Amino acid sequence: MLLSTLRTKISYGCRCAGRGFEQSRHQRPQLRQWLVRRNQSSISVEAAPPSTPAAAVAVPNAATNRIVGRWLLGCSGLVVGAVVLGGVTRLTESGLSMVDWHLVREMRPPQSEEEWEAEFSKYKQFPEFKILNHEMTLPEFKFIFYMEWGHRMWGRLVGLAYILPTVYFWRKGYFTRSLKGKVLGLCGFVFFQGLLGWYMVKSGLEEKPESHDVPRVSQYRLCAHLGSALVLYSASLWTGLTLLLPAHKMADTRRLTQLRRFAKGTGGLVFLTALSGAFVAGLDAGLVYNSFPKMADKWIPDDILAFSPALRNIFENPTTVQFDHRILAIGSLTAITSLYLFSRRMMLPRRAKIAIGLLAAMAYTQVALGISTLLLYVPTPLAATHQSGSVALLTLAIWVLAELRKMPK
Repeated sequence: MLLSTLRTKISYGCRCAGRGFEQSRHQRPQLRQWLVRRNQSSISVEAAPPSTPAAAVAVPNAATNRIVGRWLLGCSGLVVGAVVLGGVTRLTESGLSMVDWHLVREMRPPQSEEEWEAEFSKYKQFPEFKILNHEMTLPEFKFIFYMEWGHRMWGRLVGLAYILPTVYFWRKGYFTRSLKGKVLGLCGFVFFQGLLGWYMVKSGLEEKPESHDVPRVSQYRLCAHLGSALVLYSASLWTGLTLLLPAHKMADTRRLTQLRRFAKGTGGLVFLTALSGAFVAGLDAGLVYNSFPKMADKWIPDDILAFSPALRNIFENPTTVQFDHRILAIGSLTAITSLYLFSRRMMLPRRAKIAIGLLAAMAYTQVALGISTLLLYVPTPLAATHQSGSVALLTLAIWVLAELRKMPK
């Protein structure tokens, strides 16, 4: 009995061991395959290059273009401030109060009473004090000095606003190849503008024994100074707008081509009208015929060609200069009105229609300001507003051109 029981258990154990051996033999290939796959996975991981950070975004791109565009619009705004402040400086006859020019030293105005007296003594040596302001007191001198000092410091601020970001954006790679040339040109123009400003002031500090007129800067140099500022402003504004505003997809029809040409001509006329205002300011031509629409009850005054040769009248005769400014202003108003009416019959993008409508509204506002300034004998606040209006009109004309430009190829 004991032997049979032992025999049964031994045979059962052998059968269990055999089944376990068979199962392990069947499972061994699966285990081997799993190990092979794991080894291959570990080998591929070791052979793969180390993980790298996300690829850097290529520059310049749309985001950097927006940054550069906003920067240029900010710079153009600072240029507008310089133009407006320069106009007020001219209207208050403050431009000749600082009789020397230093890039850094003049950034600190006089502090003590002795320094103010020394600065006032230098001013007394020049024609404006001897002929026009010989009864001026020190407090009055301080006012005109601070006006000119503020204008010069604003000019330095404009220079820093152009140059410092240019260096930063250049190192960051924000500029395309074509944009690099444009930005370098703008920075160069800022330096030229500063030098031209001092060259203009020098013309008003020179002794002119043959002249019995009130000491003033050369109208030619004043026009060059204003013109260069307007070129700097226009170029900055145009570049900024083209970077920020995508060009519209418009079919190049014959009427659209005509509208673009008309807009370019109108913009040029607006620029020329603003430039002629420099001759009006330089010669005080706004004070010779304070009536409108006629000039002393005549459409064409008698002294319009008083100077000889006749070409001198265009730039040196106050009567002719005012007459020319009137004609250019009326021509600009007519051109802008025609542009508006022509555009109304066309299917244009919404932004373009808004820009043209604002341009027309500003043109009539500017003409009203000019006539009011003339009839009221050029009060300083109104005259300064009229000068600022010319920049606003030029701004809208450039915006219209930016909206109507062609798609880049």
